[in-house]
Amino acid sequence: MKCAMVPVTAYQQNCSVLLCEETGQAAVVDPGGDIDRIEAALEQLGGKLSVILLTHGHMDHCAAADTLRQKYGVQIIGPHKDDAFWIDKLPEWCQMSGFPHAEAFTPDRWLDDGESVSFGNQQLAVSHCPGHTPGHVVFFHEPSKLAIVGDVLFQGSIGRTDFPRGDYDTLIASIREKLWPLGDDVTFIPGHGPTSTFGEERQTNPFVADSRYG
Repeated sequence: MKCAMVPVTAYQQNCSVLLCEETGQAAVVDPGGDIDRIEAALEQLGGKLSVILLTHGHMDHCAAADTLRQKYGVQIIGPHKDDAFWIDKLPEWCQMSGFPHAEAFTPDRWLDDGESVSFGNQQLAVSHCPGHTPGHVVFFHEPSKLAIVGDVLFQGSIGRTDFPRGDYDTLIASIREKLWPLGDDVTFIPGHGPTSTFGEERQTNPFVADSRYG
């Protein structure tokens, strides 16, 4: 599997374009905007878009999803249904933030913990990781030891928990109970900023390092 990180919107959100090299089918994770950049990455990888995946319902992660769905005739899968209220209020959040307008939409499929999604011959395991938002999910590609974690975890930091229905303790539990067991050698793509590994964050991240929790 090949992967390209495409920073989109004024928030520089990491949209991920994943390619199944065996079939040429591609998945786009968290298309928040700047569709031209996403399409350029698809073209460069030589992939055909087959599915749109969402980690959570914040505008910078999902505002372009429905436009892509309609243009390419593909499904939107994710996040967990507990984020429906975020997507339902997408137009209001965009207006309040000065973000390009986006209409509310309904994903074709909500995701639950322990499920999986696929494109081409590639399969991604799904973990429900609430705390930043109640319906946040993480996607894990075991063969390449790659996780796409949205705004759960960052290099040296963690996601905000001061949004509606966010919760700090829940977020910490999601990271330590759902992400760490995947392995120290897992590289993760966060919603913003550079990649890192779970092992590095367990050593150095001041919010979730093992030394903090004994």
